[in-house]
Amino acid sequence: MISPRIVVRWLMGPVCLAWLSAVWAYSGQVVDAQTHKPIARATVVVEGRVVSTDEQGRFHVDDDARSIPAGSTVGARACGYARLNTPLTTDPQEPLTLALQPFRPKALYLSVFGIGSTTLREAALDVVAHTELNALVIDVKDDRGLVPFHSASVAASGLGPQKPITVSDMPALVKRLKAQGLYLIARVAVFKDDLWATAHPQWAVHRADGSLWRDGEDVAWIDAFQRPAWERSLAIAEEAAQLGFDEVQFDYVRFPDAKGLVFSDTNTEAKRVATITAFVETARQRLARYNVFVAADIFGYVAWNTNDTDIGQQLEALAPHAEVLSPMLYPSGFTFGIPDHRDPVADAYDIVEHTLRRAQQRASGTGVCWRPWLQAFKDYAFDRRVFGAQEIRQQIDAAESTGTNGWMIWNPRNRYTTEGLKPRLPAPPSP
Repeated sequence: MISPRIVVRWLMGPVCLAWLSAVWAYSGQVVDAQTHKPIARATVVVEGRVVSTDEQGRFHVDDDARSIPAGSTVGARACGYARLNTPLTTDPQEPLTLALQPFRPKALYLSVFGIGSTTLREAALDVVAHTELNALVIDVKDDRGLVPFHSASVAASGLGPQKPITVSDMPALVKRLKAQGLYLIARVAVFKDDLWATAHPQWAVHRADGSLWRDGEDVAWIDAFQRPAWERSLAIAEEAAQLGFDEVQFDYVRFPDAKGLVFSDTNTEAKRVATITAFVETARQRLARYNVFVAADIFGYVAWNTNDTDIGQQLEALAPHAEVLSPMLYPSGFTFGIPDHRDPVADAYDIVEHTLRRAQQRASGTGVCWRPWLQAFKDYAFDRRVFGAQEIRQQIDAAESTGTNGWMIWNPRNRYTTEGLKPRLPAPPSP
């Protein structure tokens, strides 16, 4: 039996006192760096703990960890601002003030091969350098499942030798792009993944005869109901966060838009919606510690359809789980038009503006941000017109009229010009 005196001595001893003093708590406020006004519903991350600010921008985070590792950081982010990561050196007793710089990403897209091609990448960066653009969307896992950089998760996945590697040193490239002041978005195509579906047919979408289903591009898809198959996309997304990307954007986070397919579970709307929203929420939790924004691409018609468009994307259900939603508002994609606009390519401004306003109204109160994909490629569905300066500018103006958190331009060939883009303003003189 332990003597009560020994217990008392231990409780009063230096070891216990050190343990007690190591319990920490941080409080503070997140504010706009320019106006110093508080930012409500900002996200704050301290040592894996994630909290949101109240209406006055205030937060409190604590833990019972025995120590805070050297080099720890505090992170903060909010819609309409650049994320902040700063060393956590302040005394816990002193309130923290985290000042976020206003920022709205205006991006070009680069594919696995675009980011790896010196010609395409440098041409795109030249367009960025001379225009209002300030961001890049980069494939870190494309529609066929290709990953451009040496990936530890791919190496451990059993897929065999990774090829092609289009970027030999992704950490160095990310560092270079960040040094140029660019906001970096990692695009992860989720369920459209030929490599993964072919290697694991038990997780793939099938035809009624049991054969592997392939879409019009001859690409096999993962069955979204197969939750073990989610790990590949989640692991690659986590690698992107570790590399220093500011945001992870999940594309093809949906079921295929085809009929007569066979899945591992009953293919009902309720189950599709639950599955897609669960994936986005799982991704958000997985990436929480990295203080990165989590985005999801959605069909343009999702803003107009009250059901799930037969792909699992139902706006009211999905909006609370993503920080950014990016509807694909390519006029060529609106095959049936929208109310009062049956020729979408002739009404590029209205297609974008009306769709965004409808989406914003339906998702009001969820806190989700909007950043649309805009068309910078030749029409394929109507009159085959080239989308040049006028059409591109119309789409941008429409997006900005609705107060979106920026916009993104898509050209599958990664060939961009300054057409439709405002010139970069000269830097203000030093004080």
